[in-house]
Amino acid sequence: MSESVTLLVIDVQKSFTQRSFWNEDGIAQFRENLLRLINDSVARSVLPVAIYHVDEQDSQSPFHLESGLVEPLEWLDYKPVATFYKQVHNAFTDTGLDSWLRRNGVTRVIVSGMRTEQCCETTARVASDLGYKVDFISEATLTFAMTHAISGRTYTPAEIRERTELVLAGRFAEIRSVDSMLESLA
Repeated sequence: MSESVTLLVIDVQKSFTQRSFWNEDGIAQFRENLLRLINDSVARSVLPVAIYHVDEQDSQSPFHLESGLVEPLEWLDYKPVATFYKQVHNAFTDTGLDSWLRRNGVTRVIVSGMRTEQCCETTARVASDLGYKVDFISEATLTFAMTHAISGRTYTPAEIRERTELVLAGRFAEIRSVDSMLESLA
């Protein structure tokens, strides 16, 4: 492979289990897809980077470093090559990730993690704007139902994922399945 690729594993952390929207729907499939993406990417010499969301302003937040919850979900057992902590929605603005990727010659990033339409989507957009080739692996992202503030309509995780794919595809990222991503790394 001529380009250097890194897998971003965004916000797959225990902090989310303390949020009111947390539920186990979709977790089993997400876990299976993410673990396969990580394990098979590592087998192809694509090293994973861990990104964690932190909230250092609120000492009572499950996202505060001292909460003990800013760590991987219990089933996520992997060894990231680097770890970054962010206080904004994207993995670049306040972490040093961009400098680290450039120092390591990375030109392509694979986006996975939590939440599909928030930190994953925002990271994909910023990565694209910074000049990286971006692969967005929707089935290795997780989100939860959301209710529109004005209309009151509740959107399912599948609808949110589909909308995210729609706005990213062809502009900010290539939307891929785990299988097609792994095939492209072979």
